[in-house]
Amino acid sequence: MDRNDYYGGESTSLNLIQLWKKFRGNDKPPAHLGSSRDYNVDMIPKFMMANGTLVRVLIHTDVTKYLSFKAVDGSYVFNKGKVHKVPATDMEALKSPLMGIFEKRRARKFFLYVQAYDEKDPKTHEGMDLTRVKTRDLIAKYGLDDNTVDFIGHALALHRDDRYLDEPALDTVKRMKLYAESLARFQGGSPYIYPLYGLGELPQAFARLSAVYGGTYMLNKPECKVEYDDEGKACGVTSEGETARCKKVVCDPSYLPNKVRRIGKVARAIAIMSHPIPNTNDSHSVQIILPQKQLGRRSDMYVFCCSYSHNVAPKGKFIAFVSTEAETDHPETELKPGIDLLGPVDDIFFDIYDRFEPVNEPSLDNCFISTSYDATTHFESTVTDVLNMYTMITGKVVDLSVDLSAASAAEE
Repeated sequence: MDRNDYYGGESTSLNLIQLWKKFRGNDKPPAHLGSSRDYNVDMIPKFMMANGTLVRVLIHTDVTKYLSFKAVDGSYVFNKGKVHKVPATDMEALKSPLMGIFEKRRARKFFLYVQAYDEKDPKTHEGMDLTRVKTRDLIAKYGLDDNTVDFIGHALALHRDDRYLDEPALDTVKRMKLYAESLARFQGGSPYIYPLYGLGELPQAFARLSAVYGGTYMLNKPECKVEYDDEGKACGVTSEGETARCKKVVCDPSYLPNKVRRIGKVARAIAIMSHPIPNTNDSHSVQIILPQKQLGRRSDMYVFCCSYSHNVAPKGKFIAFVSTEAETDHPETELKPGIDLLGPVDDIFFDIYDRFEPVNEPSLDNCFISTSYDATTHFESTVTDVLNMYTMITGKVVDLSVDLSAASAAEE
């Protein structure tokens, strides 16, 4: 059941008329932006790691047959006021202007160590137990400077803040390997893929699959009220006087506000433009990471851009998003460093939304609540949450060792 008249709740993609209704009330979008239905604007902008867990889940469930993907052109990082391509292999590292010549040699050694690292093969560990060695100490062994550490931690390992430096290095090494493996999969300029027609295609594809197995979807259901039995266990959901009976309720935090707590907020901007982001090699789809340290912030800022080449806007139009874990209540000011990279915009929307996590005990009330989407640039954290929920609901663990070649991005 869904209170909205579209699939996907918070993670939907809206056309222009829906976008204006959400942010501008009764105003109508200007004619010069083109046809409303040529737009699919993501409400939670994220890309997918080509080798990541979400892709494995899509293959495992066979949802891939309802979706088409295309690689994302480029991945960039903001450093000392400039935008640079993220070097992800030892070869790219040698060409990157992010590092001086001696630093490049040291970084290359570190990349080679990470590329060769195999958890099961102690010969590749070089005498270090990465479940114990802190990331900070592993990096120190290779003598890398703060600048290099900054882009490795934030642009390759995709950490949101600097806490990882004092945590065991294994997680960071695994994240770097995921980045490199994802990059290698489609020989693209980035490790990301993205569905044609936007992320709103994901929930719709799952809805189609669910229907094949006898699932029923009800959209436009206002005030979904969870009903409980005498023991306080969920036993149904009521809307417009009708109750659908059930043994378990699975929902996002907005449906059970008294069983969740606020854990932060995300600030974001959505811009419609008539050009690619400057200094990104005219990329039609791109991600730029602005590490916290470069901005004097506590967490990173992310810029995304996609365009008509992924069918999310009419020809010649680009959609850019800037998002970050909010530290103030003023998204316009807070997001300025990211917005400054975009160049002129045709129109821009600002928004701030709260993030929640469940505080209930599902074994007592049979309510299974997801955690809100975070500001990260990909779905890895979301999928981990979903898989944990699946195990809590069914008692089973999903085996995700799948043949990754089953989901190939469209070659064009």
